[in-house]
Amino acid sequence: MIINMKEKKGFTLLELIVVIIIVGILATVGLATYTNQIEYSRTAEVRAKASTMRKLAYEYYLKNGTLDGIRSSDVGGQSCSSTTYYEYSLWTRTSSCVLFGGFRCSSGGKTPQAPVRYYYYMEYHPNTGKANWYCYYSGDKNTGCFGLSPYGECN
Repeated sequence: MIINMKEKKGFTLLELIVVIIIVGILATVGLATYTNQIEYSRTAEVRAKASTMRKLAYEYYLKNGTLDGIRSSDVGGQSCSSTTYYEYSLWTRTSSCVLFGGFRCSSGGKTPQAPVRYYYYMEYHPNTGKANWYCYYSGDKNTGCFGLSPYGECN
């Protein structure tokens, strides 16, 4: 019996290698996107805490008529701990504007730690009620993260 090679069905080794490479590339891109989405979902913690910080800053403003003298402890600042992904603090203040929020723990915080620290924070103007979110990676204040601008007006 003579077998005609043209009638054999199947894939060549080259075709299989190309498909494996394409699947590998798609898996890498998918994993990177998935990891970024998981990290973004962790910002829910800092958004909730910053809302509380905003309320405390507003109470301070109402009591004192200015934000001069406000400290991190006045708005509930705290260090990285095993129960949080972020360290919370107040960074900048003027008499009518304050920046506060969290920066992602790279050690000492809830597992997993972030490989790159980033700052996710709110700029708040209690006299107008205006509040905006900003984000930047540690060491690069010119690059925003999660689609947000790196810094606002009261820096």
